[in-house]
Amino acid sequence: MIEFDTVGLRYGHGPEILRDLSFKIEPGSFHFLTGPSGSGKTSLLKLLLLSLKPSRGRVKMFGQDVTDLDQDSLLRMRRHIGIVFQEFRLLDHLTTYENVALPLRVLGRPESAYRANVTELLEWVGLGERMDALPALLSGGEKQRAAIARAVIGRPDILLADEPTGNVDPELSLRLVTLFAELNKMGTTIILATHELPLLDNFKYPRMVLRDGGLSFHG
Repeated sequence: MIEFDTVGLRYGHGPEILRDLSFKIEPGSFHFLTGPSGSGKTSLLKLLLLSLKPSRGRVKMFGQDVTDLDQDSLLRMRRHIGIVFQEFRLLDHLTTYENVALPLRVLGRPESAYRANVTELLEWVGLGERMDALPALLSGGEKQRAAIARAVIGRPDILLADEPTGNVDPELSLRLVTLFAELNKMGTTIILATHELPLLDNFKYPRMVLRDGGLSFHG
């Protein structure tokens, strides 16, 4: 599903943030991405999201070398990748239902084709009774679950999560990661970046550890 071959990344003429990253991610796997603050977790996620190109090395996604793809081809491939941010990024003037349905609206699909799917997904993440609520009326946990639902409504093959539990309490963090685990059981490949190491002890998924620009695997 994902293959990096001696990938390096630098911004401008500065030093390399990431260097010599070589790894493969199999379809249907779940990995935690950890490392000290400033180690490059977000930069690696941007490479995986195809919003950054490496300074050197090769990246393959879905068996295709993406390093030299044009912008239109990258956009088409990016539709197979979902992203969940720490800060939710919900649109304040849209209801929960409208926020989750937004990626499908952008693709031009008629509401009649997706209403049942959006409603079913909101029920599944525990927001069935909050579909008509605006973000201002949602708790932090509800906002994050809405953000997760929005990220997966298009059924992406890969789901990236950048510190998705950073704004919620430990109990809710555990529930959110359990939700990601359930999505993984349905076949979605997941890479979840977090600094909350005690949380990871509740799960047996392998860890990708970034340190000093390099990457190692544990577990």
